[in-house]
Amino acid sequence: MPTKLTDTILPTTMIGSYPKPRWYQQYNVQGADLLEWWKLEENFQAYRDATAACIKDQEIAGLDIVTDGQMHFDEYGGAIGSFVWYWYERLGGFTKAKLPNPIARTIEKGENPDYSQAAWMHNWGGTAVTGDVSRGIPARLGEMYEVARELTDRPLKVSVGAGPPNLTFHVDLNVPGSKYDSERRLAEDLVPIFNQDLKDLVARGAKFIQIEDLGAWRLAWDDGATWVLDVLNAWIEGVDAKIAWHSCLGAGYGNTFRTVEDALPRVLERWQEVNVEQYALDFALRDMADVHALKEIAPDKEVQVGVIDIRTLYIETDDEIVERIHKVLEHIEPERVYLTTDCGLKALPRFCAIEKLKALTRAAARVRAELGVPSAA
Repeated sequence: MPTKLTDTILPTTMIGSYPKPRWYQQYNVQGADLLEWWKLEENFQAYRDATAACIKDQEIAGLDIVTDGQMHFDEYGGAIGSFVWYWYERLGGFTKAKLPNPIARTIEKGENPDYSQAAWMHNWGGTAVTGDVSRGIPARLGEMYEVARELTDRPLKVSVGAGPPNLTFHVDLNVPGSKYDSERRLAEDLVPIFNQDLKDLVARGAKFIQIEDLGAWRLAWDDGATWVLDVLNAWIEGVDAKIAWHSCLGAGYGNTFRTVEDALPRVLERWQEVNVEQYALDFALRDMADVHALKEIAPDKEVQVGVIDIRTLYIETDDEIVERIHKVLEHIEPERVYLTTDCGLKALPRFCAIEKLKALTRAAARVRAELGVPSAA
């Protein structure tokens, strides 16, 4: 059965990233080893203070489970380009320059090109692997966890991504000198590095880890891409923590991967093969149209349900969020539901982010009252 982190029914959280405070936007790690970057007192204190501000916003909003807000994300293309670039810049064998994006190039060569989709993928950029894959510069996930852990008494979720399958999306396998001609083989070679990072988090005390990887959307267009599920399982093998898996629909400056927007009902049953306790899924952006897919969730698993649309500046009313939660509970018991945002909030103005979180917690409290169960003290 899933591990309990709180006695609260319908606990609230957010996916992971959060807007940087305006004063912190000038601080970018830019591929450095975080422990080297932190040697400069200004950098360490800025990082810690920004993380503290992010956590404080979540506490003020009333979230039951908080994250560190991923203040190591730099101000790269797509608003959250660091979701992939944090890794490309550190892993050995990857080029560090921003190359044309291979997904965008494929779109542009298609029969009916979606040029706006290609444009934001190019804005993210692409990379190549021309040398042996190795750890390179350590990711320092454990050190970042320790900074956040001392800043709050609330349950802390560690968001880790992108992962091995996701990272292959933006790698151009056709560049001269490419070390790989197979996305699968590249992902498999990355697994030991990423698995060790998760085990290090657990060794430092992490109890709740959320892996973030979009790679399994391949099953929406390639029925034979089951290797992605094997890679995800290998990533988390032997990691003694509560593990959730977030596979979002894309969030580059509010843009989605349009080709998979309606794919969840077609793939969720197969995603059950990944050995996680919990799925974190986007629903709000499509006005809960796919919420019926929750019936596919196995009875021994939970779900974080996105009831806040992070791809718009619009701040939902409490009534709108309550209605979304009601739709969720038509398909799954409240005891197995966490309430969250569709994806990370980084691209939003901080005002919008915190007000969306406040609305989320107010709506959750209303639904708990309807169910006759208490909110957190």
